[in-house]
Amino acid sequence: MPNIRESRELPYSAEQMFDLVADVAKYQKFLPWVVATRVRSDSETEMVADMMVGFKALREKFTSKVHKERPTRIVVEYVDGPLNHLENSWHFEPLGPGRCRIDFCVDFTFRSAVFETMAGAYLDRAFRKMVGAFETRAGELYGQPAA
Repeated sequence: MPNIRESRELPYSAEQMFDLVADVAKYQKFLPWVVATRVRSDSETEMVADMMVGFKALREKFTSKVHKERPTRIVVEYVDGPLNHLENSWHFEPLGPGRCRIDFCVDFTFRSAVFETMAGAYLDRAFRKMVGAFETRAGELYGQPAA
């Protein structure tokens, strides 16, 4: 079962990063492999959303419930799709004016052992690329930090 963790200190506030991660409807604009998203319901504390991910001819849709604790935490609860199990969380820790630490963790298993074996070699790099895409998007939305 892949378990991937990534932690980064960023020149953006915890609130800015929380807003960016919570905006699931815009994921297809900047996240690699996200083909489409559909938000079924959304409130201050909870969202239900579908996400279509794909690479070349492969396409898979999954549904998640997103629990939001503004501005410190987002926890994703897997509802339905091609996985047996998915746990995904984001923690946003303020480090001072306009700075925060993000901690991202994802833990999952595929229903297909063959697919898990095939994908296993690429998943760590893919998820790190995904976290980098959030960082790049923050720069686009909030401006690049001063050198």
